[in-house]
Amino acid sequence: MKRIAVWVLSAAVAATTFGADAPKTPAPKTAAPKAPATKPAASQPVLPKPTMEDVAYGPHKKQVMHFWKAESATPTPLLFFIHGGGWTGGNRSSGLAGLLPEMLKNGISVVSIEYRFIPEATADGVVPPVKGPLSDAARALQFVRSKAAEWNIDKTRIGASGGSAGACSSLWLAFHPEMADPNSSDPIAKESTRLTCAAVSGAQTTLDPAQMKEWTPNSKYGGHAFGFKGDTTKKISQFDEFLAGRDKILPWIAEYSPYALVTSDDPPIYMTYGGPPNMGKDEKDPTHTANFGVKLQEKCREQRVECELVYPGAPDVKHPTLSAYLIDKLKTPSK
Repeated sequence: MKRIAVWVLSAAVAATTFGADAPKTPAPKTAAPKAPATKPAASQPVLPKPTMEDVAYGPHKKQVMHFWKAESATPTPLLFFIHGGGWTGGNRSSGLAGLLPEMLKNGISVVSIEYRFIPEATADGVVPPVKGPLSDAARALQFVRSKAAEWNIDKTRIGASGGSAGACSSLWLAFHPEMADPNSSDPIAKESTRLTCAAVSGAQTTLDPAQMKEWTPNSKYGGHAFGFKGDTTKKISQFDEFLAGRDKILPWIAEYSPYALVTSDDPPIYMTYGGPPNMGKDEKDPTHTANFGVKLQEKCREQRVECELVYPGAPDVKHPTLSAYLIDKLKTPSK
């Protein structure tokens, strides 16, 4: 049984919009946008109007979610969606259009969350910065469970999904030990953070720069998660600084890398990538390479955790799409 990691998650507590390799998006202005997050840019498809909009799960203006309720006389499974964007960009609509209609049609309700980006977490004094978006995701999941009766949700059937950084966040939730605090005076903090499954695209499965460089030599992503910025005057890249400082942040890497957290009692996962793996070789898109998926699948197999990996030419594909996997896993009655 996985250990109980008691976190006191306060209320203050990534692709489909695939993020850049380093944070380039400035921190958002302080005023929250008044237009609904579901009103897409011209290039984005129109999403159905949420059943509930901008539901706050914490005090920060970014700690909000949209909820789409599937019509059902009995409690429904839930898709918990975390958008991508390198933890520096994107919004609740990013990458959701391909999943939302299929989920609702199959009786699965949907939540899509906003969360603090790296600059916002840094401004809040969160250390390391990646703790901001990840702890926000955990708190949002607990909040959703606290609304199970009101929103007609079966809290025992919740699957996470997202792309890029949202995929990393989803896998982190899937593999992290239970974060519920049964002794908390906050009823939301008492809710479970465990998942039924996770189905993700373009996931970064480790935040260890040494692993990334071994798997894909031209890796250059992830330093911003731990506050590394590089030094342009000295021609030191963010990733080079990250790699040089690795030994000083090993506890953080162990805490926030999905790969480091896999244990035998974890839920099944599904990963999809746009190209085949090329282990140990430079990749055109090292931030979203299937090399990440190959190595995590190896780790899952060692721990006997079910893991389906999909890429062009992949063997043993049972579910051709994220939607097919989620419907299969979430519509199966709970044991």
